[in-house]
Amino acid sequence: MRVMVLVKATERSEAGEMPSQELLEQMTAYNEELVKAGVMLAGDGLHPSSKGARVEFAGSERKVIDGPFAETKELLAGYWIWQVKSLDEAIEWVKRIPNPGDEHSVVEIRPVFETEDFGDELTPELREKGERMEQQLRGQAEAGA
Repeated sequence: MRVMVLVKATERSEAGEMPSQELLEQMTAYNEELVKAGVMLAGDGLHPSSKGARVEFAGSERKVIDGPFAETKELLAGYWIWQVKSLDEAIEWVKRIPNPGDEHSVVEIRPVFETEDFGDELTPELREKGERMEQQLRGQAEAGA
């Protein structure tokens, strides 16, 4: 099963404070463990919301809202995509994430929908299109590597 691991923002991350060399070393070692275990598929840190934007949808209307955004606890500072056997395995990996100092941190784990989760609503034609897009994305990723 694939999961998205969402690292919630903190006051420090929203202020644009960069991690210490020590934390970067710890996170690099942790990510190396994930890669060696075949768990990590992708992952990155995110700039503060002050450098981002939101687009609100209301029917056919679109409204752009520039950051920063007020509720830090609702924002993300980073993410991973992992391939794990179960939610329990993901939880065990998350428990090992290095935590910067005494800072309060929250990490959310959400299963990613797989093709079979969509049932009959995902017609054979739509499945085929999805498979073609996945192949194209893999090809682009390999070409960029």
